Amino acid sequence: MAILLLDNGITESNFSEIVHELKSLNIKLRNYELGTSLLSSELLEQETVTESEKLYIIELHNSLFEFLQKETDYHWSDLLNIHPGSTNLETWIVTYGRYHTHNAAEVIYLLAGEMIYGFVKPDGSQVQLLLQHQDYLYIPIGVEHWCSPSASLHFKVIRYFTTVEGWMPNYTGTHQQFKI
Repeated sequence: MAILLLDNGITESNFSEIVHELKSLNIKLRNYELGTSLLSSELLEQETVTESEKLYIIELHNSLFEFLQKETDYHWSDLLNIHPGSTNLETWIVTYGRYHTHNAAEVIYLLAGEMIYGFVKPDGSQVQLLLQHQDYLYIPIGVEHWCSPSASLHFKVIRYFTTVEGWMPNYTGTHQQFKI
């Protein structure tokens, strides 16, 4: 489950406290065990997946998470598979590793690995969230954030889209105060 690092150096691992801390940003954090339990651990742990394996994973989760489509109004989803050998790893880190906003909500479900998100709170303070497998994150339109793989450089995440353009980053120029 997720771990939150506050800008005063305090680490929070109590899920309810993390959800409460993110409430000022209207961010929704949940943990859904049902999603990955239907996938073989081998499929989740393998570094690369074929196109047919990607489609299988997406179709399985779309059937499990039909309620997300109603909640977030997403129209399609994809699987982003990042690992140390990814040809686009450096580009992905540079693109999303700076503070930015989106014109559409960012909605993800982390199947495997870890991701780090940083957020700017309304009072200007910053927090960092380490997501782990089975964490679901909903970031509303306009919330200033960045994201990155953890030190393992490995994750598989389903991204839910309302518009393609909505996922394009609008850079804000805010600097990160700290890193996990």
